[in-house]
Amino acid sequence: MVNFKLMFSDKAKSNLNFRPTAYKCCTSTLQFEKYPHLSEASLTLVSDEEIRSLNRKYRKIDSPTDVLSFLMGESNYETNAVVLGDIIISVETAIRQAKQYGHSLEREMAFLTIHGMLHLLGYDHLNKLDEDIMFGKQEAILQKMGILR
Repeated sequence: MVNFKLMFSDKAKSNLNFRPTAYKCCTSTLQFEKYPHLSEASLTLVSDEEIRSLNRKYRKIDSPTDVLSFLMGESNYETNAVVLGDIIISVETAIRQAKQYGHSLEREMAFLTIHGMLHLLGYDHLNKLDEDIMFGKQEAILQKMGILR
């Protein structure tokens, strides 16, 4: 089970009603991974300007990106939940990528949310084998959710 909160940045200026899909993406990822703990995560939707600033500060890359994940892995002693961390998604980049890949914005946002959740669960894509594993899981979760290209 995931205790999930969705936050919007002022600069994202998004009227996107993504909360129900975001929650489903997070819970579906945890179920797919058979994650046994009550958990918390936050998802913040931001502008390209904001994600570029975060990317520059934390990754030393001075450009916008689609999604950033910040792993915490701490315990919330009030709720007895594992605080997985934070996922930050640029809505502007997601819109561009949805058009580029020829699918819906909902599908792109779902993909990025699942991608972020998998990072919070310890997956990465620094080499080809790890990339194949992570991207295979993303596609399997999206298919289980019925979100197809």
